[in-house]
Amino acid sequence: IWFLLPSLCFWVWSYLTFCLLFRTISSGHFQVLILDQFTTRLLSSCCKLSDLMSERITIVEDLFKSREPIPEMKAIYFMTPTAKCVDAFIADFKNKPKYKAAYVYFTDYCPDSLFSKMKTSSCSKYIRVCKEINISFLPQEAQVFTFDNPGAFRSVYSPDSKDRIKTLESLADQIVTLCATLDEFPGVRYKKDSPVQHAKDLAELVDQKLAKYYEMDDTTKKKEKTPAQLLILDRAFDPMSPILHELTYQAMAYDLLPIKNDTYRYKAKDGSAKEALLNDSDELWVRLRHMHIAEVTEKMPKLVKEISASKKEPDSKVTIGTLAQIMKKMPSFRKQVKSVHVSLAEDCMTRYQKNVDRLCRVEQDLAVGSDVEGLKVKDPMRTLLPVLIHDHSTYDKIRAVLLYIFSLNGTTEENLNKLIQHVKIEGESEYILNWKDLGVPIISSKTTRRERSQTYDLSRWTPIIKDVMEDAVDNKLDWPHVSGAPTAWNGSRAVSARQKHKASAQDDYRSGSRLIIFILGGVCYSEVRSAYEVTQAIKSCEVIIGRCGENPTRNQTRLHL
Repeated sequence: IWFLLPSLCFWVWSYLTFCLLFRTISSGHFQVLILDQFTTRLLSSCCKLSDLMSERITIVEDLFKSREPIPEMKAIYFMTPTAKCVDAFIADFKNKPKYKAAYVYFTDYCPDSLFSKMKTSSCSKYIRVCKEINISFLPQEAQVFTFDNPGAFRSVYSPDSKDRIKTLESLADQIVTLCATLDEFPGVRYKKDSPVQHAKDLAELVDQKLAKYYEMDDTTKKKEKTPAQLLILDRAFDPMSPILHELTYQAMAYDLLPIKNDTYRYKAKDGSAKEALLNDSDELWVRLRHMHIAEVTEKMPKLVKEISASKKEPDSKVTIGTLAQIMKKMPSFRKQVKSVHVSLAEDCMTRYQKNVDRLCRVEQDLAVGSDVEGLKVKDPMRTLLPVLIHDHSTYDKIRAVLLYIFSLNGTTEENLNKLIQHVKIEGESEYILNWKDLGVPIISSKTTRRERSQTYDLSRWTPIIKDVMEDAVDNKLDWPHVSGAPTAWNGSRAVSARQKHKASAQDDYRSGSRLIIFILGGVCYSEVRSAYEVTQAIKSCEVIIGRCGENPTRNQTRLHL
C-alpha cells in the first residue's frame, strides 16, 4: 500500500507506531478503537480503514459521543493526555463497564495527577496497558508536519497574551515527540538578532526537554546527539513569501480556490458535483504539485502514462489493502484521476487570467527589488500605483501594500496612513499594523540574497528559507546552538546543496542526516516546496518542515492579535 513505500516520510513512522500499538493486544479477537478529535486526525493522516481492519479493528468510536456498551470486546483508547479525555475514559467504566478490557495509549507524556486519577478510580481494574507513545503531531505530507494548534499563533505573538509560556512549553513537548518518533537527538539552533525572542525561547525549551527525554529513555545507554539539526525560526525572518501569489500548482490551487480539508470540489462534464482528495495517495498530484502551472498541463498526459506503466501486477493473494491498488489500475479510475487535475488546472488558470496575472509582475518587482530585465526598482510607489488604481479586490491590494512596506523595511507613519485610507481599510487596519507584533516593520537591514537563475518572469522570488536550508546543509549557517552541536553534521555523506545533482525519486530511502525546520507563525506552500527541492538536490539530507497549526497559509494577511 502507498504509505509503506521505502521512503523516510512521516507516514512510515506513524504507521509503524500504530502497528506496534495494535499488535500489543493481538489475540485473534476483534477490537474497538476509541479516539478523540486529535487522534482521529492523526490516524486519518497515516492509515486507511482497510489497514485498521487488517489489524482486527472493526469499530472506531468517538470518545466524547454516547456509545452502546459492548462488554464482550476489548477497547483500545488512543487519546491525548488531557483531563477531558481521562474523565471521559473513566466514565466508560464508572458503573456498568462498556468494554471487557481497556488498552490505553497516550500521544504524549501524561501528568502524574491524571495517572493517579485513573489509578484510584473503578476503571483501574480493567486497564491492561497504559502507555505513552510520543506521537503528538500530524504528518501532513511526506516531509511536512503540523501540531494542530492554530491558536498557538495568537498565544505566542499577541502583545496581550497571557499564556505564551504555556503555549511554548506545549509546542516544545510536541517537537520532542517528533524527534523521538524519528529517533533523532538533533542540535537545536535559532536565528540570532531576531526582532522578537520567541524562537530563541522555544529553542531553549526544546533543547532542555530533549535532553531530559533521552535521559529518561528506556534504553540503558544514554543517547548521544545524532547528526541532525533542528532550526527554529520566527515568522519575521521572511514576511514576503506568505504574501506573494505563488504560481506553482499546489500553492496556486490552495490560494485561489476554495479548497477545504484538502478536498477539491468541482463539476464533471455531465454537470454532476464531484470531489477529490488532494494528498499523497494521489500519485499524479504528488508529481505535479511543485511544478509551475505552465508545466502542469504540458506534462500531465505523459505523467499519467508513466504512472500507469509503473504499476506492477499484484500478488496472487488479494487482500483488502491491495484491492484499492487493483482498482487504481483500471482505465476508468485513471481517467477519473486525470479529469480531476485537468479541471483543477483549468480552474487555477481561470482565476489567474481574471486578475492575478496583472498582480504578479508588480509583486515580483517589489519582492525581488528589480524588474524582469534586472534593473533596480528605484521608486517602489510607482510600481505599486497600478494595483491601487485598478479594480483589484481589497484583499489583493492589501497584499500589494504589504509587499511595498516589506520591500522598504518599513515606511513612514504618514505614508502608511495614506495607504490604509487608499485601500479603504481604516476600520480594519490590523490587516497591516499587526505585522509589527511579529517584528516585521522594525527589520533594520535588508537580507542579503543569493543570485539565482529563474525560468519564469512572474516567479522570480525564492523563499528566504531555501537560503537557510542550503546554508545549513553547507555548514555556512551562522546561527547559535542552544547547547552542543551534533558531533558530525553531514560528515562525509554530505554534498553541497548548490551543486548540480541528479534528482532522486521522492521515495528514495535516505540514510543521511536530517534537517528539521519549525517556523513559529506558519509555513506557506512555497516554503514547503523548498524543503522538497533541497532534499531532491542532494542525496544525504532530508529536509522536514513544520508549523503550529492549520494548513500551510493560503497567503493570508489578516493577523488578529
